[in-house]
Amino acid sequence: MLARDWRAGELRVLAAALVIAVASVTSVAFFADRVSQALVRDAHQLLGADLVLVSDHPWKAEVRGQMEAHGLDQAQALSFISMAFAGERNQLAGVKAITPNYPLRGRLRTAPAPAAADAPAEHGPEKGTVWLDEQLVSGLNAPVGSRIRLGRAELRVAAVLTLEPERSANFFNIAPRLMMNAEDVPATSLVQTGSRVWYYLYGAGSPQAVKAFETALKDRLDRGQRIENLETGRPRVRESIDRAERFLGLTALLAAVLAGVAIALGTRRFVERHLDGCAVMRCLGATQRRLVTLYGLEFALLGFASAAVGVLLGFLAQQAIGTALTELLRTELPPPTLRPALQGFLVGLVLLLGFALPPLMRLKDVPAVRVMRREAGFNPGSYLSYAVGGVALASLLVWQAGDLKLGGYVVGGFAVAMLVFFVVAWGVLRLLTRPSVVRRFGRRFRYGLANLRRHARGNAVQVAALALGLTAVLLLTFTRNDLVNAWRRSAPADAPNRFLVGVQPDQLSSVEEFFRERKIAVPELYPMVRGRVVAVNGRPVSEADYEEERAKRLIEREFNLSYMSELPSHNEIAAGRWFQPGGQELSVEQGIAERLGWKLGDELTWTVGGETFKARITSLRKLRWDSMKVNFFVITPPRVLEGMPTSFVSAFRIEPGGERMLNELSARFPNLTIVDVAAAVRQAQEVIDQLVSAVQFIFLFALSAGMLVLYSALVATEDERRREAAVMRVYGASRAQVTGAQRVEFLAMGVVAGVLATLGAAAIGQVLARRVFELDLPPSPELWLAGPLAGIALLSLNAWLSARKVLRASPALTLRDSA
Repeated sequence: MLARDWRAGELRVLAAALVIAVASVTSVAFFADRVSQALVRDAHQLLGADLVLVSDHPWKAEVRGQMEAHGLDQAQALSFISMAFAGERNQLAGVKAITPNYPLRGRLRTAPAPAAADAPAEHGPEKGTVWLDEQLVSGLNAPVGSRIRLGRAELRVAAVLTLEPERSANFFNIAPRLMMNAEDVPATSLVQTGSRVWYYLYGAGSPQAVKAFETALKDRLDRGQRIENLETGRPRVRESIDRAERFLGLTALLAAVLAGVAIALGTRRFVERHLDGCAVMRCLGATQRRLVTLYGLEFALLGFASAAVGVLLGFLAQQAIGTALTELLRTELPPPTLRPALQGFLVGLVLLLGFALPPLMRLKDVPAVRVMRREAGFNPGSYLSYAVGGVALASLLVWQAGDLKLGGYVVGGFAVAMLVFFVVAWGVLRLLTRPSVVRRFGRRFRYGLANLRRHARGNAVQVAALALGLTAVLLLTFTRNDLVNAWRRSAPADAPNRFLVGVQPDQLSSVEEFFRERKIAVPELYPMVRGRVVAVNGRPVSEADYEEERAKRLIEREFNLSYMSELPSHNEIAAGRWFQPGGQELSVEQGIAERLGWKLGDELTWTVGGETFKARITSLRKLRWDSMKVNFFVITPPRVLEGMPTSFVSAFRIEPGGERMLNELSARFPNLTIVDVAAAVRQAQEVIDQLVSAVQFIFLFALSAGMLVLYSALVATEDERRREAAVMRVYGASRAQVTGAQRVEFLAMGVVAGVLATLGAAAIGQVLARRVFELDLPPSPELWLAGPLAGIALLSLNAWLSARKVLRASPALTLRDSA
């Protein structure tokens, strides 16, 4: 039976849908499995120790003494961003100053030159030397043996750094690495008030000693301090990977859901074609159980064969993804396990259960009398199979999303979209077939509109499926491109492309004079004070008060506060009022206030350099982050923060060819950090481009599934329409009347499906733009034109092909076959 139905072409859509669904899910699962294995394999190297203490201020000697008392080996490091110079060249570098015994776990690897063979290093850089990674060697043109300048210190390049713990699996390293000896840091004069420096204390020893030390220290940590162990080490790396996997997984989920819809439509057609055969088998003595077993076995064989092909395609696709991300991952991924393959087979079986079983249950309920009378004999009890299929689908969605809440949103959103599409389609089709509307058209139109009314429910299902498939196609083409273009437009052409950080109060006049001497617009220098919020309305706050991960990080870190009398031009008041003279007030960015639960009138308590002050929120501000200007989450009047440890920050623009001035600025003020925003954005864009190129395979799966839904929806009612056309021709209808009636029917369905798909794609695009990307997405004329035209074109093509088949077939043979 399987071979016969395959030759008849009735199972090819089902097989293609299963292959696409399984391939899309397994490709993501294979890739995620390989990344997870790499993280487990490199767990020690991700930390450089068994335990890492991280702080935004130096660790006290008593902590190091306690670590020693527990018998743990220890090493230290501090990291910060600064400019490195070699002759006329300069480059932003991620500086890491280490003690000679770093790392305690894993090994540093160095090479004598870029692209040369590397080898393990016995210890870190010696005093007076630095190690540069290949990107920094190239950017500074500083080979081994040359000398570079870092702050006020001149250091010799001793090796090319090729591998460093804590960095090998980092996805987004914007600044290239410069590694130096910790004893050389004072000579650079780079660590001053306002400098962003992270202090690391590494520990290694027996598991019992590590656990005992962690337990003893955990409750004694200050604000801005945390412990990283093998379970929680590098949470940001893990978070980045989880987000990437979730993004890929949801994209694959779209393909799986669309494939499921195609399976449901294809199975419906398969069942319609086999009802008569089952009736004959019932007449010959076949039982219901026999029919269910027979067709169930056929579909099971089809499912296993299709799932096997899908797993193979998924494996090949993840190999391509891994190859595309080789530079991004910077580590060799281990081979995948068999678990993703089993997961893919399970997806295939769940899709069959959820989408093919309900229509198949009709076959066992077909009455033998159908041989003489065309009665479907549908049993209302079969609705139970639809419920089982719905539960199976919902479970698949939640499982694939990897998050109960997120999966619930996906399930609910998918169900609501299908319901809305069906209800709107049914309502519009019923409206078009009202007698008052039909009378306005000619006879040919009346035939087509009569068909719409006669099959209103079936046509509504078909339109909803078409709209769903078109929505996916439009999202993956027009809307995605619109989002990218909106992001590119968000940065003004004359936006600042450099940030100046670390200007000390006694340098203000000198820095301003520097810009005047070179006839460059003097940038506005904003005061910046680092402070930490410790209480809200008198109640102490900590990360334990928040569930969201980003909110926890925000409340634990030090904020960059600023003070000013006038509202910045690129800010606007969203609620409340600006400062009154002499007030102890705060102005807070609207988004962070919502995330942390702060409201107008709340009193916040802050600590700055050992001093404490209180102030009340009197305004919420909306910031233009895309202006690339300096922005602050929290601003106070000058009287609140004046006299506290302050540095200044600014943003300015340098046109191409003016980079020489930057070298002069850094040479004159070596403690300043100049951040090349343009370079950072370009490098971040390269990362995005790598990710996009890597997931094109997943988009192709989803796009293919969407096209498959379109095809399945178009052919779902082909046999029924062929019979009706044959009846019309027997009763004297001309070929032109038959063709015209079908064209009117399909044209109306195409317009409705195209408009619904356009509305769906536009609505989803706006939600993504505003809620996820925080962009203003203007209406796309191309989308509003392409959606309806695509619906009309698809249904017109189907009408033309259907009419050809109808007119070629003999009405007598068609009616005899369907009798």
